[in-house]
Amino acid sequence: MAEFNEREVEALESYHRYVAQRERCVAGGAPWSTIGQWFTEDAVFVDPAWGRVQGRDVITEYLDHSMAGFEGWSFPEKWTMVDGDRVVTYWWNRLPGTRADGSHYQAPAFSLLHYAGDGLFDYELDLVNIAEVGELIAESGWVPGEGMSAPGPHPDRNITPPRLESP
Repeated sequence: MAEFNEREVEALESYHRYVAQRERCVAGGAPWSTIGQWFTEDAVFVDPAWGRVQGRDVITEYLDHSMAGFEGWSFPEKWTMVDGDRVVTYWWNRLPGTRADGSHYQAPAFSLLHYAGDGLFDYELDLVNIAEVGELIAESGWVPGEGMSAPGPHPDRNITPPRLESP
């Protein structure tokens, strides 16, 4: 079993707190914007549908806006790894309901986060096959809830972390 250094333990603990807050949001016990507290002021969040969102305040606003109408969806974690300041996690993008055989309508997803210290992340890149999610929506018959909106026609697909951007 690999041993973690102090920084890796701190990153993993912060990520576990982030996920616990996300679960409160999924359950309707907190607004999605509360996840913004895990990001630095200059953080970058890259969503597979919405594209690049930059800055804690913008990310906070984006979270409430982008998750409106997705009541009943969940994002169960399968595994998480940490290597230095990098956190990589495998999770399910799970729609409400199940098939006749009891299996979930779900697509695999990965996230890459960069731990910036002090319990905060300055980068998150979420990866999921949006075409597969569309197929699952059609198969399941899921209908968006009130307030759902779609991304604009040309999302910013720049996945460069903020610490690597040119001044």
